[in-house]
Amino acid sequence: MANWNKIERPTDDGHIVSMQAPLIVSASRSTDIPAFYADWFFHRLEKGYSAWTNPFNGVRSYVSYDNTRFIVFWSKNPRPLLPYLHILKERNIKYYIQYTLNDYEHEKLEKVPSLDYRIETFKLLVEQLGKGAVIWRFDPLILTDDISENDLLEKIQYIGDQLKDYTEKLVFSYADLYKKVEHNLKASGIPYQEWDMARMEIFAEKLSTMNREQGWNYLLATCGEKIDISRYGILHNRCIDGDLITRLAWDDKELMDFMKVKVEDIPAPSLFGGTELPMGAILLPKNHYFISTHKKDPGQRQFCECMASKDIGEYNTCRHLCEYCYANSSKKIAICNWKRHKDNPQNETITGL
Repeated sequence: MANWNKIERPTDDGHIVSMQAPLIVSASRSTDIPAFYADWFFHRLEKGYSAWTNPFNGVRSYVSYDNTRFIVFWSKNPRPLLPYLHILKERNIKYYIQYTLNDYEHEKLEKVPSLDYRIETFKLLVEQLGKGAVIWRFDPLILTDDISENDLLEKIQYIGDQLKDYTEKLVFSYADLYKKVEHNLKASGIPYQEWDMARMEIFAEKLSTMNREQGWNYLLATCGEKIDISRYGILHNRCIDGDLITRLAWDDKELMDFMKVKVEDIPAPSLFGGTELPMGAILLPKNHYFISTHKKDPGQRQFCECMASKDIGEYNTCRHLCEYCYANSSKKIAICNWKRHKDNPQNETITGL
């Protein structure tokens, strides 16, 4: 866990409390803040803090935005962010978006806008933010009696063709059937199947071939997967990625100092022509480069490569109501929390409590 500074500041009711003051915020692995809580988030950003309840011990904690320099958004429908992006620019807060763009439209596994609408949203975001700042996720890859590996590849091919030249990367994961996920699938009567290593390998090889033959040339990466499929050019992903953060915010000295990234000038060409850069140098604009100092957050899952950030979301609040959801214990609880939020939409917590 990052050693975030703590500050004392007043809450809405005037009490002075101790708050974590992270430089890097995740919004959020636990719920879809851009799709459902954008109004809430930008109100809380203006207020300077928000609160969340630890799902394991029920203790309320506070997060100050006084020091926030970077935000990673996660969403299946980030279009509601568009009217607010100027606020982040004015506050000099950089960001990128992990955009989960699946195609389970026919099977009705997700309650999301139409696929074409979501593809259009992706392109609108890229036009504003740039190609590297919107990352395509097809996550999770779920197998059922009605969805085969080839069906998934066809779905990916359709979206991949639409997004060519709009993104650098495709991140995917094989559906992990945690007890909560398995319970939700069974409760909805979804005839799911499990991935085994052999099926994962075959799928990875076919996806890699498709990436090459379609001329996409996406970076392919898995999220939190144990399996090593690097032989197909598929790496373990860093969803909170120190190198991407550096590429997008290299001129933010405060953030670079915190991340221990040293931005260097590219030396002038030698008398014999050419410029020699150190091994592993990553190029930046305006004749700069850096060497990666990305460090995994030890508080994350074993096969998660993310660096440390502070997640501000809460479980049991996502209104997508995906049949395979890991973040909602049940649809009933999520809907109840959503209604409570609507009754108190500016509360310091998402749930309105």
